[in-house]
Amino acid sequence: MLHLCASPQDQIARLTQAVATALAADFAQNGRALLAVSGGRSPIPLFHALAQAPIDWARVTIALVDERVVPADHADSNAALVRAHLLTGAAAQARFLPLVDDPQDLAGCVTRANAQLRALALPISAALLGMGDDGHTASLFPGAPELAAGLDPAYPDAYLAITPPPGRPKAGIPLPASPTRGGGEITPSPLVGRVGAGIVLSGLSARKGSAGEAEAWGPNTPPPPIPHNRISLSLAALLQSRRLLLSIAGEAKRAVFEQASAPPRSAQLPISFVIQQTQTPFDAYWTR
Repeated sequence: MLHLCASPQDQIARLTQAVATALAADFAQNGRALLAVSGGRSPIPLFHALAQAPIDWARVTIALVDERVVPADHADSNAALVRAHLLTGAAAQARFLPLVDDPQDLAGCVTRANAQLRALALPISAALLGMGDDGHTASLFPGAPELAAGLDPAYPDAYLAITPPPGRPKAGIPLPASPTRGGGEITPSPLVGRVGAGIVLSGLSARKGSAGEAEAWGPNTPPPPIPHNRISLSLAALLQSRRLLLSIAGEAKRAVFEQASAPPRSAQLPISFVIQQTQTPFDAYWTR
């Protein structure tokens, strides 16, 4: 269901209530809860609202829905963003599980991330997702070599490695001009994605460029840059949630949402596998 929010503040308030309700349900059933979030600039106001919400943070473990494989103090680190904007005040009592302990060991990081999540043995109470202009969610990007595994509903692990697709432009690299297409610069821009008995927010990318690339990477947009290897929750992990929540803003995102809502599901719009599934309750919150 798509919920139309009157303002960004209304959207944040409704999402905060949804997260708090989901965590409270897990407190009642399990005594604790797992909240999974990721980075980007868009979820920062939501992080602030959550940190101030009347939640028993001492019973919450916070994990990441996805992460760039960079050092913990890197400007692109989702873990650094969470530490700065969510783990504040009372929310600092929460336990935090970053995904990257050795940026030079992608496979090892994935293995350890899956092991620590399995050790928690908590169900997913809610997954709070975002969506890029190219229709990706979490780090499940169109064209990524690992996308088929990431979208496999029978994938056995919660996390998997995501590497840049061949030919994917780096951040800030101009697109070449052509007789039918002008040039454009790919620039990163954040958005809001998952795991365990908890919640999830996911970092996303927007772009500026020409529609000529859309045929290869998505029906509406050229590919956003993926300058780093990543770790992401799989679709299988997301569908184990008790509830899926999607946060989107702007007319462009609403148009992508509407397109992804129309059958059939398409790997060019990975979010369509979330929107069109019937296994897990799903709600989207949109604002201008």
